[in-house]
Amino acid sequence: MKKITFKNSRNLTLVGNLFDIGSNKIVIMAHGFINNKFSNGRYDKLAAALNAIGYDALAFDFSGCGESDDDAINADNEVDDLNSAIEFALSKGYEEISLFGNSFGTLSCLRCCRKEIAAMVLTGALTDSMSYNWKDFYSEEQLESLETDGFFYDLSASGRLHKINKQTLLDFEQINQEDLVKNTTCPVLIIHGDNIEDEEEVQLLERSKRAINLLPMGSRLEIISGGKHGLRAEWDTVILLASEWYKKH
Repeated sequence: MKKITFKNSRNLTLVGNLFDIGSNKIVIMAHGFINNKFSNGRYDKLAAALNAIGYDALAFDFSGCGESDDDAINADNEVDDLNSAIEFALSKGYEEISLFGNSFGTLSCLRCCRKEIAAMVLTGALTDSMSYNWKDFYSEEQLESLETDGFFYDLSASGRLHKINKQTLLDFEQINQEDLVKNTTCPVLIIHGDNIEDEEEVQLLERSKRAINLLPMGSRLEIISGGKHGLRAEWDTVILLASEWYKKH
């Protein structure tokens, strides 16, 4: 694995881990909300499995996350970042590009689908509008700063300050499912858990059950019994399903 950097269209530097075995095929991995290119070790394990079946892999930090330059975290910025990662891969001569997205990262994957994308795997997919009670996630002081200053900073477990603005939170609500998936041309595998104790994942699953009927023929919804959002305990199963999907498509 080697650390690489590339620029997005806003001239910000994005930092990634390139797992390079000299393949002409690559899977680009988009991490979840205020996470980073390691995704708590999950993306390193996935990259190793992809290398084993003949794929290079690129996991990168969205702007405002990990080691990449600071910016507000929102869907438009992440779409620009992921498109820039795709352009980076094309500039390196990759002939086949696939995507892997987790949680909030799945939104940018779906919005970045283009003719160069051969296949896609999404876990904990965000395919339609979701409403959250943000008081359960952020302090009263943070939400007051959002109203007075237009943003606040949230300190993650990794020690990175993430810039959250009003659009960040609106992005979860302002999704139209038909508009989101209408330009998707590649086969998509969506993987969810169904643990009834995880209200968020159950709601996301119900939306994906509708989305799968709008996605290209051959797309599939896979439900891992008892899994919670992020599928940390079931990651080996995710790796197996994803590997088979990329080999097939």
